[in-house]
Formats: sequence, C-alpha cells, structure tokens
Amino acid sequence: MAPESRSRCAGGHDEQRRVDRRAGAALRRGGRDVLRRGPRADRGGAGSPGRRGCGAVPLRAKGVPVAGIELSPPMVAQLRTKVSVEEIPVAIGDMATTRVEGAFSLVYLVYNTIGNLCTQEEQVECFRNAARHLVPGGRFVVEVGVPSLRRLPPGQAAVPFDVSDEHVGFDTYDVVTQEAVSHHLTRRPDGSYRRGTHHFRYVWPSELDLMARLAGMELESRGEDWRGTPFTASSGAHVSVWRVG
Repeated sequence: MAPESRSRCAGGHDEQRRVDRRAGAALRRGGRDVLRRGPRADRGGAGSPGRRGCGAVPLRAKGVPVAGIELSPPMVAQLRTKVSVEEIPVAIGDMATTRVEGAFSLVYLVYNTIGNLCTQEEQVECFRNAARHLVPGGRFVVEVGVPSLRRLPPGQAAVPFDVSDEHVGFDTYDVVTQEAVSHHLTRRPDGSYRRGTHHFRYVWPSELDLMARLAGMELESRGEDWRGTPFTASSGAHVSVWRVG
C-alpha cells in the first residue's frame, strides 16, 4: 500500500493525543511486567512511539532501552522535543516491514495501533516483522479493541461509543471488508464542533492468534486490560501476549 493510503488509514492525530496518554500510562505498568518475564536482550522494547512518545518515553524513563518505528516524520519531530535520538532511536517507515537494529525481548503495539494497517496481509506481515525483532522467548504485546458488532442493530452500520456535551463518537463498520471508521465530533470553546475521522481495520482475537502462529509465535496470555482482568465474551478490549518459541 502506498504511504499516502496508509496515512489515510492511520488518520485522526488530534484525537490520538487523548488516547496516547492512557496508552502510555498502561504500558508503563504492563510493559515492565512482561519484560520481567522475558529473556535478556540488548534492548528491552520496540514499538510505535505514539504521539509525543507517550508509549516509549515512560518505559525509557524507567531505564528500559527502547527503539521505535514511526511512519510520520512530524510525530517523530514531536518526540524529539522530549528525548534525543540517542535516548530513543526511531526508524521512519512502515511497521509491517521496517527493521530496527538490535534484538529485543519485547515488541509492543498499544491502543489499537494494529488497526492502522488496513489489510489482513499487512497485519500478517506486522506479526512477522515483530517476530524478526525478537530474541527466542521474546514477547509481542498488542492492545486492541474487540469489534462492537454485537451492538450493531440489523440494517444499521454505526455504533456510538461516546455521547456527551463535549464529544460524540461513533464507529461505522463494513462487515464484508472488516474496514471501519471512527467518527469524532468534538465541541470547541465557541460552541462549534470539529469533525475528525480515523480509518482502521478491525480484527478478532482468534484472527490475531492465527497471525501469530504464521509468524512462529504462540499465545501466552490474554486479559481484558493491563491489570490482567479475565477476558470474557463481554470484554470490549484485550491485551494479548504472544511468545516466540
């Protein structure tokens, strides 16, 4: 897929600021737990730095060596306002194919990043790329939502996920292609609304497990959140850990 097409799928950077803060805090807690279980390597973690490095910076602050892969040069420029290239090196490119130097005990994608790859083929390649970066016994961690199709009324294509005075958000689904769009209407101080969209491909847990097996990994654990809450049929998201054999 051409870079401009992938940027369309990964759009909505304004809205991403809000969720990256939550993802960073969660990774700071959960990432260290996974690292403690994993093997030693010359680097601790590799992943998408997120807006302003909210995923990578907390781990680096705790002494974990981190490297990143990021498609957007402007987002890397924002990361550089917090940390230097020596502290967190970042490779500009596609997370499905771009390589980072070194071997890692942890590769992570938090807060629905896997959905930014808008075809199944690209998501499969992302798992293979993660496996190429991991030492034997290393872990690949993905945090992603579960599609809300059970809440989709017959004949309808949209499911609201946030309705308040300040923000209205809803997802529209194409159940044939598994392509979806998050729509955001955010209230401005003057009373007008800013509209934003985020294109993504939704993916089921069992589909991710098969992608992991194709990449030579096996499921180690799956919880509803970073606290390890059991994953059930009613869970709206999951944090899954696959291990390289």
